[in-house]
Parts: sequence; structure tokens; C-alpha cells
Amino acid sequence: MHVPDSAVTFTRTQITNLSGPVPDWHADEHPAMPDIVARGRAPNVLPCAYCHLPNGAGRPENASLAGLPVNYIKQQLLAFRHGDRPGSEPKRLPQTLMITGATALTETEIAAAAAYFAALKPASYVHVIETATIPKTKISGWVLTPAPGGGTEPIGNRIIETPEDFERFEDRDSRTPYRAYVPVDSIQRGAALVTAIRDGTTPACVTCHGTELKDVGDIPRLAGRSPSFLMRQLVDLRSGTRKGGASELMKPVVANLTDANMVAIVAFLASRDP
Repeated sequence: MHVPDSAVTFTRTQITNLSGPVPDWHADEHPAMPDIVARGRAPNVLPCAYCHLPNGAGRPENASLAGLPVNYIKQQLLAFRHGDRPGSEPKRLPQTLMITGATALTETEIAAAAAYFAALKPASYVHVIETATIPKTKISGWVLTPAPGGGTEPIGNRIIETPEDFERFEDRDSRTPYRAYVPVDSIQRGAALVTAIRDGTTPACVTCHGTELKDVGDIPRLAGRSPSFLMRQLVDLRSGTRKGGASELMKPVVANLTDANMVAIVAFLASRDP
């Protein structure tokens, strides 16, 4: 198998091997991976980079980790371990795998993984497109892809994130580009919501995450992250299934957000330079 801008090759067996080493198409874009990131530890800990990718870019079904604060990454692994991040959909496999892996990780492994991903430069491969009409899609694994037969439909109040090249996605290319279709005027409305202090008391997103919406201390970057990931977090925070630690500070911020507000907010955040 081949992907663009890479001279290496992998077989389908190597690409789908969950026990590592992970397929690393662009080894020149990151430092050497610790064993826990590149190979994991059987039987319960998958290689971190299999899902989050060697460059930490992540995919729509999980999280971008590149450049996040060390302490934040550690805190989230402990949150998975302690049952504070079960997710709003309990049968969702990526969430289950994170809980299982985090529970089995040693403190040394947590420190090594957090240090590795925190040192990476974040990059976004998502192109946000405002539109009233989108291609019809179907579920393919963890993402949406164009439906057989083509056709279009109204976007409604949705964000549709899909890889531009499904084969690159399946081959776990860390540079896979994505299109994120969002409703018309979402970015402008989202920008207003992100900077607004609502009800005279509820702080704006920029109050804690900074005017550039990038890391501030141990507070995570929002800019340039997958809108699918961001939407799941807002839903989990609003429903109370993501709890503990700094999540408690987010609860009053998201409590009264409508679905339309959240779509606009994540459309704006995803459109920003990471």
C-alpha cells in the first residue's frame, strides 16, 4: 500500500495490526515514538499512535493530541480510568478502548505518552465548507463517506465531516484531508458565540482558552480541532457524562447552549489555525 508524499510501503496486514508497530507513513515529521505510543502493551493497551496517529493529528472518531499540555493529557487519561469520561453513547468502541487502555496504563507509560504528544506541533487537515446542500452520505466504519449513487440533500442543523480520500483514511495516513460541511453563516455566528459573555455572567470561551483559542497553561487548544470531536465533547459536557476536574467549570458554560449554537461554535473553532 502507498500514500501520497511517502516512500514507504505497508501491507494491509501491517496496517490493520492492532498490536503494533503502527503504520508510520511520515516518520520524518515527528521524533522517535516511545514504545507505548508505537507498540502498546498487549493485551489491553493498544499503541496510542494507532488511533491518534504518529503525528498526533487524530481522526474524527477520536482526539487530536499534538501540542496539548502534558498535564492536560495526563488528567484526561486519569479521567477515562476513573469513569469520568464514559461518553454519551456507552456502546461507542473508541470510548471503550480508551477506558480499557487508560485503566491498564502505568504511571511511567502515561508520562511517556503525554510528553511525546505534547511536544508535537499541531496541524489541522480539515477544510470547513459552509453550504446549504451536501452530498448524501453513508456510514463507513468510523466516518461518513459519499453514498452509492451520489445525490445531495439539505444540510439542516448538522456538521458532516468526511475524508476527501477514504482509502487514505483506511490506510491510516496521518495527513488524510477532511471536508467538514457546516450550515451557511455558521462560522460568523460561532465567532460571536465564542467571544460573547452570555447572560452577563457566563464567561466567553476566550476567557479561559485565550483569544487565539490555543493552549493556555493546562487548558487545551480548541482551534483547528475536528468538529466531530468538539461536538461530542460539548454534548458530553452538557449531558453530564463528562465530569470531574476542569469539566465542572465547563458545565455552566454549555448548560444552555442549543444544538444550533454548538454546531456554530465547533464550525468556527474547526476553521481556525491550530
